[in-house]
Amino acid sequence: MPDLGDLLEARTRRPDAIAAAAAARKRPTSLFGEHGKLMIIAADHPARGALRAGADPLAMANRVELLDRIRTALNRPGVNGVLGTPDILEDLLLLGELDDKVVIGSMNRGGLAGTTFEIDDRFTAYDADSIAAAGYEGGKMLLRIDPDDPGTVATLESCGNAVSQLASRRVMAMVEPFISHRVDGRVRNDLTPEAMTRAMTVAAGLGTTSAYTWLKVPVVQNMERVMAATTLPALILGGEGEAAYSEWRKALGLPTVQGLVIGRSLLYPAQGTVADAVDRAVSLL
Repeated sequence: MPDLGDLLEARTRRPDAIAAAAAARKRPTSLFGEHGKLMIIAADHPARGALRAGADPLAMANRVELLDRIRTALNRPGVNGVLGTPDILEDLLLLGELDDKVVIGSMNRGGLAGTTFEIDDRFTAYDADSIAAAGYEGGKMLLRIDPDDPGTVATLESCGNAVSQLASRRVMAMVEPFISHRVDGRVRNDLTPEAMTRAMTVAAGLGTTSAYTWLKVPVVQNMERVMAATTLPALILGGEGEAAYSEWRKALGLPTVQGLVIGRSLLYPAQGTVADAVDRAVSLL
């Protein structure tokens, strides 16, 4: 387990240690691992108040345990990246876990899960300046498009600006798009092929250039047809249970799919250890 005392000592008495660790971090020479793909561990869920994994609604609430699981995943062969919010990435910096890793900062976390303002997803974490200053390889944003929620337009504009700002600094802009609707008061993503195709084409056109834009998308039916909607590189997200591995394998065979961005299903596997789950995912690459 990470030493909580060491983290607290740095955070309370040496907060400048975080910037120093970022400056000293050994950056990767490529976005890609030995397998020629990206294998990223996603760990930005808690900042949106989404702490559930499996049947446990507070599975991700113990920060030291979460960090231990992330460290285990990052140290498995073939894992070459991590996606997180400032609090998590800075803990990992202080622990010395980010050398040679592709680091993606999560940007808009204002659309808290279960709130009335969930679609008006404000940029409350990283921005392009802070990502560039830390020397990270990219920034990630969630874009949920609800035709019935006027908050969508502010999120669209913010994402478009973020894509432009990241591109001007020549770092990756990772956009995760969905068509979403409220069902019984809760936001639900539409995972039909038609909806994902529409969401992807909107996301691909954001910003003043798409030169540094990557898409982060789920596996849906007719994936080959869906992915044919854009020439932008894509990473496959999420999925749960045994079926997810089969879905990831099929998606990785598509030409624009460049890797995986997986979080809870690897950090909190239904069966086996974190190492077992990660190694199995890496084997698909």
